[in-house]
Amino acid sequence: MIKIIGAGLAGSEAAYYLANKGHKVKLYEMRPIKMTPAHQTDLFAELVCSNSLRSNDPLNAVGLLKREMQAIGSLIMEAALSEEVPAGSSLAVDRIGFSEYVTKKIMTHPNIEVIKEEVSDIDIDEYTIIASGPLTSDLLSSKIQTLFDAKQLHFFDAVAPIIEASSINYDIAYFKSRYDKGESDYINCPMTKEEYDRFYEALTTAERATLKDFEVNVFEGCMPVEIMASRGKETLLFGPLKPVGLEHNGSKPYAVVQLRQDDAAKSLFNIVGFQTNLKWSEQKRVIQLIPGLENANIIRYGVMHQNTYIESPEVLNACYQSIKYPKLFVAGQISGVEGYVESAASGLSAAYHLDRLLNEKPMSPFPTDTMIGAMSRYISTKNKSFNPINANLGILPELGKHKKLDRKRLYMERATESLSKYLGE
Repeated sequence: MIKIIGAGLAGSEAAYYLANKGHKVKLYEMRPIKMTPAHQTDLFAELVCSNSLRSNDPLNAVGLLKREMQAIGSLIMEAALSEEVPAGSSLAVDRIGFSEYVTKKIMTHPNIEVIKEEVSDIDIDEYTIIASGPLTSDLLSSKIQTLFDAKQLHFFDAVAPIIEASSINYDIAYFKSRYDKGESDYINCPMTKEEYDRFYEALTTAERATLKDFEVNVFEGCMPVEIMASRGKETLLFGPLKPVGLEHNGSKPYAVVQLRQDDAAKSLFNIVGFQTNLKWSEQKRVIQLIPGLENANIIRYGVMHQNTYIESPEVLNACYQSIKYPKLFVAGQISGVEGYVESAASGLSAAYHLDRLLNEKPMSPFPTDTMIGAMSRYISTKNKSFNPINANLGILPELGKHKKLDRKRLYMERATESLSKYLGE
């Protein structure tokens, strides 16, 4: 029997993979008995931030990771492709449909027993995958910290607001994808310089919600828009409000706020790159300064919440296995990866290696020239300042000097061949 703690992206991925390999799995999930500050439902694999799984291009790091996960047998990728909504070259999903798909697959699997309760203890003599996520409960966090004798690290993550599509002013806003890549899947709200100046002033002076108990250490990959803006008046113009490639009716806006489809019915859109910790009343005031959103009905306000991860290089090997306790594995954001796809991939990796351990087969990490293998090497390699990481081409072994596009293609071809050979062996 295998115990998996947490039915998020990593835990769901791990449970399904192991169950399909014939193992009996007990999957523990504390929601809805005990909720977290960020979750809204009791569904498995809930997407608490964006509904985007980022680029689908296999020449991109996360696109390559998706392809590798599909080759290994990923439930998360299966669900994402089933519940996909238009998002240009990105893979975005109907948030509820995606989680319902994963939940149904888990709940109906004959080898998975779902137990709704908070886990507060860990038996090191029981085969276990800890996939409790960045919002691990205090009781379990304390146990993990004691078990690994490791410093518990904290950073803060933020969520973007969601807008009702019918409240958007389409006399101003228009549909277009950047550089007209793919379908025109994004709603664009253009700003003149005067409108941007007014918006920027309101954003940077708006009152923020109070964060208690912890010093704020913001993760760069999901930074609140107000903190990004505070770095300089033009920062947003080179970030989420970049107008390049979004010309409309022969004119180029000074800045553009984009909204991405959040559900299959096209009734909800989230504001791209607008993660925020502003007070809700201030969010409404600032958002309604955006042309086209002057009457925006905000269905879900942005929030900021604490994320937690362990000092993985001190406690895990490249199979996501505890160095000290061989029957214990750790996966998901708590293991030091960052992002939906990366979290699911770590769960898949932990499950793959645990299956080999249980079948008394040699455990060897995925090749480091694959993205899934490069990530596992990163979280298990000691460095002076360990921080969560997204999939990126910089962690792959170098190829030598090539043109940028050629280099990306060669990375992809090398990874595909390497993973195919590894899985065949």
